[in-house]
Amino acid sequence: MADKQISTKRIYEKSQDSDGERILVDGVWPRGVSKQDANLSEWRKDLAPSSALRKWFGHDPSLWEEFLEHYYKELEEAGKLDDLEELARRARNEKVTLLFAAKDTEYNNARALALYAEDMGGR
Repeated sequence: MADKQISTKRIYEKSQDSDGERILVDGVWPRGVSKQDANLSEWRKDLAPSSALRKWFGHDPSLWEEFLEHYYKELEEAGKLDDLEELARRARNEKVTLLFAAKDTEYNNARALALYAEDMGGR
């Protein structure tokens, strides 16, 4: 089976069957979203960046590369690399969508996780 890409999506967008597994990767529950409407497979708040890192980054595109370095270091120090490898394995067999609440659809933690997991899946 061909490798399937991990996608990202705002949790405020309507869920679709094509989302596959829907995994929320934010540290706090998104405002205004009921757990029923979220239609989640999992909530992995343990994969979210620390509050300090999230606030420092503030979705500033000029800080993206530095954010990735700090975020990946946090994940490594927290022992979460095995969890990311598991996401990469899942994505080879089924569709996985990482959900986030941020307005910025390009520079957010879900995209950072997807990039990292896809890189791990290619190894």
